[in-house]
Amino acid sequence: MSITLPAFQIEEADQNKGLVLHIRGTWSAAFGIPPLDAVRTVMADFKGPRVLFVESAALGSWGSPLAAFLFEVERLSEKFGFTLNNEGIPPSLQRLLNLARAVPQRELVDEVPLARSLVYKLGTFSISIAADIMSFLTFVGEVALSLGRFIRGARPFRARDFWLVLQECGAEALPIVTLISFLVGLTMAFVGSIQLSAFGASIYVANLVGLVMVREMGATMAGIILCGRTGAAFASQIGSMKVSEEIDALRTLGISPIDYIVLPRLLALFLMMPLLCLYADFIGILGGLSVSMWMLDLSLVQYVLQTQKAITLAGFSTGIIKSTVFGALVALTGCLRGMQCGSNAAAIGASATSAVVTGITSIVVADAIFAVIFHVLDI
Repeated sequence: MSITLPAFQIEEADQNKGLVLHIRGTWSAAFGIPPLDAVRTVMADFKGPRVLFVESAALGSWGSPLAAFLFEVERLSEKFGFTLNNEGIPPSLQRLLNLARAVPQRELVDEVPLARSLVYKLGTFSISIAADIMSFLTFVGEVALSLGRFIRGARPFRARDFWLVLQECGAEALPIVTLISFLVGLTMAFVGSIQLSAFGASIYVANLVGLVMVREMGATMAGIILCGRTGAAFASQIGSMKVSEEIDALRTLGISPIDYIVLPRLLALFLMMPLLCLYADFIGILGGLSVSMWMLDLSLVQYVLQTQKAITLAGFSTGIIKSTVFGALVALTGCLRGMQCGSNAAAIGASATSAVVTGITSIVVADAIFAVIFHVLDI
């Protein structure tokens, strides 16, 4: 059986009785539907009787494309005032067209957005916040169980994966931590020197920079830097694994994604954040030293001695405690948003953005809680 492409021809009927539409060839979804421009042009220019005959003697096999074609021809006939004579249409095709006519075409109506009250918006927002809190607590619980298994001696992840993550969130983060911490210390010293010089207390710039860096800015800035750098990377990596169904493959093999993916990242950041905090403290104090020696004519010995007087063990410990918690928060938020990633490429970027926003918010909230606790404990 030969297969020919679907085709049609429209011309004037014999004895000027109207127009006749010749249909031939094989009409299937593989060939598509020919354009109706010729039918529209002939109907618009025809001056004779407004009757359209259909001739299908050369028609081969057909399917739904032919029905759709004739349905559009019928709509054009109504538009230009033609009467469709369907005697030449196969009976089975006529029944299909009658069924299409019986179902009215749905008219697209622009949906008018409903006006929501303030109470409704507040309720929806509260529900979404509660859902996010519950998902975060559930995720923390799963991570805690995984950590318990690790403490009991299980090895749920490969050691080389852990060392690779440790390098990525530790040594490779030093350049950006160096730059930001130095500029933060330099800025604080510059602003402080302008104010303290008016009272003849320029020497206390060392106290200002040293105390603020070890208690607050060192841990906070390191946490925010890693949140934008490492937390987003965690979300993107895990999101890519979820889009490519690697997470589902791990579950199919009986491997917990929390044990294999999340736990090494959490441990790596938990261990590296205190070290990065110490490094940020040192670089920030070095930035303050550069301003003090350049603008205030303080010697290196004076600045170092004054810094030693300002920094106490309690103040130094607060920064280290904060940094460990901030590291855990960055890892948890980054991994959580990665595990919540959707199934398309756009969702990966959205999860990375959400990880950064959530991580920075959690760091600020945790820092505020620490400030209240340390004030109550008089630390």
